[in-house]
Amino acid sequence: MKKNRFTHYILLLVLPLMLSIHAKAAPITFNTALPVAKESFINREQFVFKRFKKDKSLADRDLSVNALVSVVAYGVNSKLAVFAALPYVQKDMSLTAGSSRISRSSSGLADSKFFARYTFLQKDQRGQTLRLAAFAGVKAPTGSDRQSDRFGILPVPLQSGSGSWDNFAGLVVTRQKLDYQIDFQLSYNSAGKANQFRAGNQWNADASFQYRLFPKSLERSTKHFVYAVLEANYSNQNNNRIMAIKDVNSGGRLLYLSPGLQYVTRKYILEAAIQIPVQQDLNGLALESDYIMTTGFRINF
Repeated sequence: MKKNRFTHYILLLVLPLMLSIHAKAAPITFNTALPVAKESFINREQFVFKRFKKDKSLADRDLSVNALVSVVAYGVNSKLAVFAALPYVQKDMSLTAGSSRISRSSSGLADSKFFARYTFLQKDQRGQTLRLAAFAGVKAPTGSDRQSDRFGILPVPLQSGSGSWDNFAGLVVTRQKLDYQIDFQLSYNSAGKANQFRAGNQWNADASFQYRLFPKSLERSTKHFVYAVLEANYSNQNNNRIMAIKDVNSGGRLLYLSPGLQYVTRKYILEAAIQIPVQQDLNGLALESDYIMTTGFRINF
């Protein structure tokens, strides 16, 4: 039943796919410093599938998270853009409790993000551009943080929402040429407290390289482009705290390598990437990641 609701939600959001745009390549797993045209909108839909099966504890936890993230951006002017990201999530976990194997799950609207990005450096030259932008925003507790099942209140990792207000900020730089584009992002998230729980604050560093595979030359006019994408995503998170006590089985350092592809036309972008963990230096018995698969589209209108 929950899987059907998730599928119906996806179908409703895919309907506006064919709106008219002029699209360019961009990072798949994070933001870019390229501008949003004045008084224009960008709609981005991402389907994210996370799998966590490498459990060092006796519970043998197996966690899957499916999410649809709907992002709308609006260009206030040539330098300032505002964004809203609204995710819908479905979480399923199976684990061993005593001599039994049990399953617990949840689904619903998750916490939303609202932020602004301001471009304070723009250097345009023939066939290339350099942009540097800063962004800042909040994560609002729009998801439910008190869901329960027949076993009682769900643990924090299974809740659709956190119940807390979080703040985040960062810098992003984009270097774009005719054949390729490079993006870097550095960000920091400061988590709030809810239900005697506070997630660890987190640093993130991301990089993306997009190279045009087709067409090889721009001498002839074309309406279709294919880009190979390679990204790196690093995060360093502090321990969570429960009732002000440090959770030694949480937080740590993660590094993903993320190969992907983008199909770019004058009307839309289709994209997909898989984040593969190459380093997982996690604390205690924290659940390790298997992979994260991201696919979706974006349109301008």
